[in-house]
Amino acid sequence: MAKDTTNLIPGELAQLLGSRLCHDLVSPLGAIGNGVELLEMSPDFPGITESPELRLIAESVAAARNRIQAFRIAFGQAQGGQRVGRAELGNLASGLAAQSRLNIEIDAEGDFSRAEVRMVILALMCLETALPWGGRLVVVHSAEGWRLVAEADRTKQDPDLWSWLGGPHQQDATMRPVSPAEVHFALLAEAAQQEQRSLYWEVDERGAEIALKQ
Repeated sequence: MAKDTTNLIPGELAQLLGSRLCHDLVSPLGAIGNGVELLEMSPDFPGITESPELRLIAESVAAARNRIQAFRIAFGQAQGGQRVGRAELGNLASGLAAQSRLNIEIDAEGDFSRAEVRMVILALMCLETALPWGGRLVVVHSAEGWRLVAEADRTKQDPDLWSWLGGPHQQDATMRPVSPAEVHFALLAEAAQQEQRSLYWEVDERGAEIALKQ
């Protein structure tokens, strides 16, 4: 008889799937990275460290591994009282920025619950969607919660997509289904509801902002 899954919280099966996928992808990427390092150290291939092809492989593997670590937090399962420190949060943000044109700065001290950091990473992904041409993004933590502020020369505005995050703007937009590349909007809305956080957002021609308030 199949196990009853009704005791799972909303989205928990999706989180378990995300954890499994990220776990299974990290191992082969690590093997490729180790193989590149062995090639660089081997005397049988002189000058290979200067090869643009090998450098491209090494950089691509490093970027993919860093981004998967961010995906593991954003889409995976948080266990109990897991905490994430300031340094690790910075690494996760850098992993996201590595394959985008964003310059992300973290203004936060201490360590934070994994559920809290998950919302921050999902919010970063939402802002990444709004700034496909790049920009500067600052993540600030205070007693009131988190505030993520982005500045750019231009943004991609999509009120129907951002209406997933609710707020006063929702009444002016028609919520539409999200695509796989936009799923972080729905996940952020769900996570904020589960953690009883208030979401505020704003997008205009030169920037965007998301606030997660206590």
